[in-house]
Amino acid sequence: MNNSWLTFRFSKVPLSFRLERNVPMVLGSLLILTFIVIIFSVSQGEKFIEPVDTLKILVGLDVNNLEDAFIIKTLRIPRTLVAWLVGVGLAIAGTIIQAITRNPLAAPGIIGVNAGAVLTSVIFLILFPSFSIVMLPFTAFLGGLIVSILIYLLAWQKGTSPIRLILVGISFNLIASSLTNLMTTFGEINRVSQALVWLTGSVYGRSWEHCLTLFPWILMGSIIAFLMASELNTLHLGDDIAKGLGSPVEWQRGALLLVCVALAGASVATAGAIGFVGFMTPHLARRLVGVSHQGLLPTAAIMGGLIVVLADLLGRLLFAPIEIPCGIITAIIGAPYFIYLLIVNR
Repeated sequence: MNNSWLTFRFSKVPLSFRLERNVPMVLGSLLILTFIVIIFSVSQGEKFIEPVDTLKILVGLDVNNLEDAFIIKTLRIPRTLVAWLVGVGLAIAGTIIQAITRNPLAAPGIIGVNAGAVLTSVIFLILFPSFSIVMLPFTAFLGGLIVSILIYLLAWQKGTSPIRLILVGISFNLIASSLTNLMTTFGEINRVSQALVWLTGSVYGRSWEHCLTLFPWILMGSIIAFLMASELNTLHLGDDIAKGLGSPVEWQRGALLLVCVALAGASVATAGAIGFVGFMTPHLARRLVGVSHQGLLPTAAIMGGLIVVLADLLGRLLFAPIEIPCGIITAIIGAPYFIYLLIVNR
């Protein structure tokens, strides 16, 4: 038996998986760090609330401080939870894309999935501003799905190849981005202003309604992605090896791409175009837990949530009282890291 792995088998359900032995420790450390950052983030704002008092309010011990309780529970916690959920969704989507394309520089924002979701969301915001925000994730999912289907069809040539998916995806990324710019050029000025703020990638003003709308998308997408972790491991080996092992490569790649679209689309619909999270987090997670997706997916997910919460916190603190959208912060961090990886990977 290999002592470097932990094996989990369930007698009542047909499910088994294995993790590298360091994965539970890494996940535990990241969760503790995430909890600390969330408490500190919720404490910050126009009115600073001591982290100890914040924790008391969250667990229901300080019930007499109604003003602080309103600030934390109604204004700050939903925003922070939305930031964390968006980071989780983008990170898992990025991990899936890098596995099915076998390209460490791939991400939903690079191959056109995010651009399709952004385009339909901007159309929704500009043309139908009175509609409920509950519809926005469905709209973004539809946009990402249409673009993904077109990419898949145009990349098909007796099957799909990772390089064709990437090249066609980059083309659709440019097309969808151009159409988005066209919408913001000719749309009504007040609606366009709202859409432009959303495009920078921000969780400002997010409420419990946004959080509860996003949560089921992230939960279901994460569960399906984890259940298909072994398929991701197989696809990561290459099409020839995967087919030799009896895997239905095209069906698996299509199903995983659909999960990626759902996660990225819902995240983009809720917080706008937050770039580089889906690109950075899989790389950082691999450095901690290796390439096996049973451990890589949850590690990347927690790390993605942590990065977006930190970006939102930095955006509020760096130039207070002016807030910088968290999408700008992730771009400032992610762009140099992208260049670094380009140089390292040649």
